[in-house]
Amino acid sequence: MNNITVIGSGTMGNGIAHTFAQNGFKVALVDINQDALDRSIQTITGNLDRQVKKGTIDEQLKSTTLNNITTYTDLKTAASNADLVIEAATENREIKLNLFKQLNEHCKEGAILASNTSSISITQIASVTKAPGNVIGMHFMNPVPVMKLVEVIRGYATTDEVTNTIMELSKQLNKVPVEVNDYPGFVANRILMPMINEAIYTLFEGVAGVDEIDTVMKLGMAHPMGPLQLADFIGLDVCLAILNVLYNGFGNQKYAPCPLLVNMVTAGHTGIKSGSGFYKYTPGSKDLVISDKFSKMTRLT
Repeated sequence: MNNITVIGSGTMGNGIAHTFAQNGFKVALVDINQDALDRSIQTITGNLDRQVKKGTIDEQLKSTTLNNITTYTDLKTAASNADLVIEAATENREIKLNLFKQLNEHCKEGAILASNTSSISITQIASVTKAPGNVIGMHFMNPVPVMKLVEVIRGYATTDEVTNTIMELSKQLNKVPVEVNDYPGFVANRILMPMINEAIYTLFEGVAGVDEIDTVMKLGMAHPMGPLQLADFIGLDVCLAILNVLYNGFGNQKYAPCPLLVNMVTAGHTGIKSGSGFYKYTPGSKDLVISDKFSKMTRLT
């Protein structure tokens, strides 16, 4: 398995492309927008520069990694020779289903089709393909070059052979793969998102402020990042989408998104990507400033 196609050049897509390329795979990185692809290569280059500065890689490996990545705006060209396609597009069911329908026509027989989805059913994605046994989930964690976990999700029809192949491939990337079954939220987000949602409810109900909530979880539970900061990092729109999948999948009120989260996403305050969420973000700065909306610990209801 030498040729990898990654669909989507955003945060997850460029991280996945970076990781495969650094480990010797040829990567076709595809997006509909060339400007987005150019920004993605700039991001990968910057991340490689930081690795060189830290001494974790040398200049030769940096150059080899970049040479292993080719960008495309045409999906058919990018996917036609792929042994493995990893879809890392927007967390939107219809977009993903449409992409996998197209991959039916563009990929060679026997290619493995993977989705980096954080919550959408692999079984449903596989149902629109001609070979559902070859469809699997590869849920990488952000930032991909750093985080060790790969959640490997088996759809209802995913074969043992495909699962074993992806488990071994993940190890070649110096990752730790964990096999899970296809139910809403899988493992990571089924546990994580209710915690984040409860933290947002705790703020919404005036129990404590942003800094207090995050400090309790960092110092009391040894979390490296508080749940509200983590939500900003993930993207509040992504958190909302995953909670809706959990709520619709299980029909349980405990997964219902907090109204504050819904309002923030509606208003366009989605975290780091928008520059404002529970915190404010200045490009290039590591300082966190609590958003004006939450600067005082007041009941928001």
